[in-house]
Amino acid sequence: MKNIVVYTGPFCNFCDAAKRLLQRNGLSFDEIDISSGENIREEMIKKTSGQRTIPQIFFGDYHVGGYTELRELEKSNSLKEKLK
Repeated sequence: MKNIVVYTGPFCNFCDAAKRLLQRNGLSFDEIDISSGENIREEMIKKTSGQRTIPQIFFGDYHVGGYTELRELEKSNSLKEKLK
């Protein structure tokens, strides 16, 4: 199974929703708070080819996108398939 990384920030409802979605599907993830370090936001923007919004979610090297894209994977029953 691919490693899940979620870039988040403080007071972000979509970040909280993404984390709850992953948890209710029994998936563990690494959370990176973009406010916790000087260059973390720039690292995220570089990895996402310019996306600045949070959350930004990765399954290994695959960039899922944000909460909306993650929710679409869950609704289409593709979530666990993308993690293989």
